[in-house]
Amino acid sequence: QVQLVESGGDLVQPGGSLTLSCVASRKIAGFNAMGWYRQAPGDQRELVAQIRPSGATVYADSVKGRFTISRDGAKNTMYLHMTSLKPEDTAVYSCNAIMPWGTLRGQGTQVTVSS
Repeated sequence: QVQLVESGGDLVQPGGSLTLSCVASRKIAGFNAMGWYRQAPGDQRELVAQIRPSGATVYADSVKGRFTISRDGAKNTMYLHMTSLKPEDTAVYSCNAIMPWGTLRGQGTQVTVSS
């Protein structure tokens, strides 16, 4: 079973930047989409950004222009580069991969935006 492990979460001041990484334990071939989700306390889990095998991307309206999703197939790694961070971006961020047979999910990494 492929495992996804996120890293890069931290405490950052409003207006700051952070890059999250999601490393797969081995190459993920044949995925339908890979993405980043987030969940704040008391809130529902929401899709932040998604990337398709073609490279096409989708972003939540709340992060458009501030966040960038990318992936490096050679390193089995997906990234989420976040800029102009706001307190409302505070959440546990997790990555997932939608496969033809199911969905892989990581455990998540905490991002806290606060002064």
